[in-house]
Amino acid sequence: MTTFASGTDTLTRDALTVLQPGFTGTTAPDWLLRRVGEGLASVGLFGRNIASAAQLAALTAQLRAERDDVLVAIDEEGGDVTRLEVRTGSSFPGNHALGAVDDTDLTRQVAYALGRRLAACGVNFNWAPSADVNSNPDNPVIGVRSFGADPGLVARHTAAYVTGLQSAGVAACTKHFPGHGDTAVDSHHAMPRIDADPEVLAARELAPFHAAIAAGTKAVMSAHILVPALDPDHPATLSPRVLTELLRGDLGYGGLIVTDGMEMQAIAGTYGIERGSVLAIAAGADAICVGGGLADDDTVRRLRDALVAAVRAGELAEERLADAAERVRALAQWTAGVSRPSGTADDEVGLRAARRALRITGDLTPLTGAPYVAALTPVANIAVGDETPWGVAAELAEFLPGTESGTFTGSVAGGAVLAAAGERRIVAVVRDEHRHPWMAAALTTLLAARPDTVVVEMGVPQAPPRGAPHIATHGAARVCGRAAAEVLAGR
Repeated sequence: MTTFASGTDTLTRDALTVLQPGFTGTTAPDWLLRRVGEGLASVGLFGRNIASAAQLAALTAQLRAERDDVLVAIDEEGGDVTRLEVRTGSSFPGNHALGAVDDTDLTRQVAYALGRRLAACGVNFNWAPSADVNSNPDNPVIGVRSFGADPGLVARHTAAYVTGLQSAGVAACTKHFPGHGDTAVDSHHAMPRIDADPEVLAARELAPFHAAIAAGTKAVMSAHILVPALDPDHPATLSPRVLTELLRGDLGYGGLIVTDGMEMQAIAGTYGIERGSVLAIAAGADAICVGGGLADDDTVRRLRDALVAAVRAGELAEERLADAAERVRALAQWTAGVSRPSGTADDEVGLRAARRALRITGDLTPLTGAPYVAALTPVANIAVGDETPWGVAAELAEFLPGTESGTFTGSVAGGAVLAAAGERRIVAVVRDEHRHPWMAAALTTLLAARPDTVVVEMGVPQAPPRGAPHIATHGAARVCGRAAAEVLAGR
C-alpha cells in the first residue's frame, strides 16, 4: 500500500500527482524518489535513462519500492522513435510500415509484442500510438510515425495498436489530439497551425481518435497546435474548447488527457512552462508531460508551486486539479491491477512485419560483391533523436563482408559519393527524398553517372521511385534495414 510523506497537504499532493517529469541517469535520483514519496504518481523515461533491459527493470523496481502503483511512461513507438533500443535501432517497424502492409492483425501482434517487452521491464504507460493522418507530405515531425495518409487506414490501425498494447497490460496514449498530420512546422520549435474547416477535421483528423476511444485507449495526448476552426486563440493543449468540449464532450472520452512536452517551444516560447501548465490543467488536461529537456527537481518544484499558487489565487479551480489528479490515480490503479499475459513473446514478429512492408520497384538481382553504401542523411529530428543508428550498411556487412559506407549531406553529396565509392556498386540510402532538394539532386547525379545505383528509401516514399531497383522500407527501424539488406544480398 502506498503511503505519502507526512507534511504534504492534499493540494500539494494533487499538484505533484498531475506531473509526469523526466530525470537524467540510469538510476532514480534521490530527489525523484523523495517526490514520489510526496505524491508524484508518474515518471517519464527517455533514451538517456536506458542502458539495458536488466538495468531498466532494476530502475522501475527502484521506483515501485517508493510507490507500488507509480506510472512509468515512455515514448516507445517502435520504428524511428525508440527508447528501449535507442543505441541499436528498433526490433519493431513503425506505424508507416504497418500501414503499408495494412494487416490490422499484424499491427495488433506487433503492438502486443512491444507491450510485452515494455511490461517485462516494468514500464506500464506508453506515449503511443501516433494517430496522426499524414496528409501533408512536407510534415517535418510526423512522417513515418503515421500509419498513412488515409483516415480510414489510420483509424483501423490505431484501434488495432491500442488493443494489442493494452492486452499486454501497458496503457496506450493515443496522440497527438486533435491531429498533427497536416502541419509543416515542428512544435518542438514553433507553433504549428492547421487551417482546415470543421468538416475536413471531423472526417480526417478526428476519425482515428474516434477509433482509439472506441478501442478503449487509456490516455490521449494533446498537440501543441493551433486549429482556428476549433479555437482561434489557444493551441489545443491549452484550449477548453478542444480538450473539454470536443474531446470530453463531443467524442465522449473519459480517460486520461496528457499534454505533449511542455518545454517544447510552441508552449514554452509563448506562455512559459509554469503558465502553460496551469492553463493546460484548467483547459481539461490531467497530466503534464515534461522532462525531455528540463529534467530536474527544480522543474518539478516550479510546476508544482505554479499549480498550487494558481488554485490559491482563484485562477485554477481546486476541483479541476483534484479531478485531474484522480484520473491519474485511476490509471495508476488500472496498471497496478491489470493481469499481464504469461508465456513466451513472439520476438520475430517485428522482422516479419518489416519484410512484408518492403516495396520493390524495378528488377532486383542480388548484389554479387561488397557494395559502397552511401547514406544521404538529413538533419536529425528532435522528436526521433539523433543517437539511434539507421540504414542498411551494418546489416549488409553481415551478409557481404567488406561492405564500405559513408554519410553525406548537402549540395556536394552526389560528387562526394562517386569519389568515395570508386568502382563499387552504390547503394544510396535516403530518408524523405521529397522533402530535401539537395538529396534529390544527389540522386540525380548518382543515377546519371552510375545507372545501376540501388536506391533505398527509408522515409515516406513520396518521391517517384527511381533507380534500378528502388526499395521502399517505409521506415528506418533496424528491422527495416535488415529486411532491405536481406533482399539486396539475396538471402
